[in-house]
Amino acid sequence: MSFVPPPYPYDRLSAIKAAAEGHEGGAIDCSIGTPVDPPPDEVIAELALAAGARSYPPSIGSVAYRVAIQSWLERRFAVQLELDAIAACVGTKEFVASIAQYLHLRYPDKDTVLYPAISYPTYAMGATLAGLRAVPVEVVGGRLDLSSIAATDIERALLLWSNSPSNPTGSLDDLAAVAAWGAQTGVLVASDECYAEFTWSDRPRSILEFSTTGVLAVHSISKRSNLAGVRAGFFAGDADLVDYLRSVRQHAGLMVPGPVQAAVAVAFGDDAHVRAQRAVYFERLAMMSEALTVAGVSAPMPEGGFYLWCHRDGDDGWQLAQWIAEVSGLVTSPGELYGDRGRDFVRLAVVQPTATLARAARRLHAWPQRPQLSTTPR
Repeated sequence: MSFVPPPYPYDRLSAIKAAAEGHEGGAIDCSIGTPVDPPPDEVIAELALAAGARSYPPSIGSVAYRVAIQSWLERRFAVQLELDAIAACVGTKEFVASIAQYLHLRYPDKDTVLYPAISYPTYAMGATLAGLRAVPVEVVGGRLDLSSIAATDIERALLLWSNSPSNPTGSLDDLAAVAAWGAQTGVLVASDECYAEFTWSDRPRSILEFSTTGVLAVHSISKRSNLAGVRAGFFAGDADLVDYLRSVRQHAGLMVPGPVQAAVAVAFGDDAHVRAQRAVYFERLAMMSEALTVAGVSAPMPEGGFYLWCHRDGDDGWQLAQWIAEVSGLVTSPGELYGDRGRDFVRLAVVQPTATLARAARRLHAWPQRPQLSTTPR
């Protein structure tokens, strides 16, 4: 039977969006983690210069691009890497979705991708697109339960995905333990760290602090600098793996455009705008966590990221998302989109302007005083 792509997860939210549209001002879409705040002015100015637009850019990333990343890794994580252990990617989603097929070419006897049971759906989809097995790993207390992985799955594994801070739960994984597991088993560990700058309960961490052998860290400029539209990121770590993936990706014509590389180098060179954005997200998280709690929804502050992972007894994720839309105008993502283990939750991304979210928060605060509303708590 030929492959039929499943519906794109966020295309399934039409009923929830319709319910939210009934509020004054329309729906407040918090279903996708796409930043709305402005990127740094100096980054946009550099982008406007269109430096390098005429010639093909280096697939691995320009020296300036990688030097800026190298410096950022040292400032942020006290990690020192050689330039040949760093390479560009066209946004990290593209990298997540394609790495399995490229690794399978190198290791054709391995056919399994291990990934968190509650997670970003592209980890599993990357395996599916490569014609490989996607095997979920149990998550306990927000961390991968590495002891639950069957020996037969370890033997067949191409890689294990870790995601810390987690999308969607906001939990922090034990990256030291994950790196040690990879060293013990010989399985590549790919650590998706694109929310690292928005770590709340600890300092930002990278798996590269614990090992640079048999591991790759994956980072994006999208969340850090509100530049999701330029599609740029990097992967770094094991120099042999970086060189192999660089070579394959070069043959595939995967290149971050030259003007984008120049602009992203500027963004990675500045930390002040990230500190300002951290304050914005934390304020929004606290505001929406409080408002949802008042309305009877469990929405604890996350350990990291800019998502609230919400639950209410008696509802599954679709029911709760529908209720939140009807009461507040917020469009959230049912947790089933992130795996069957998330079916009783919803994810709310605090990526809308603070004033817009405050409008929804006021409606949630008013909910207990509005029993006449047709929608009632379950």
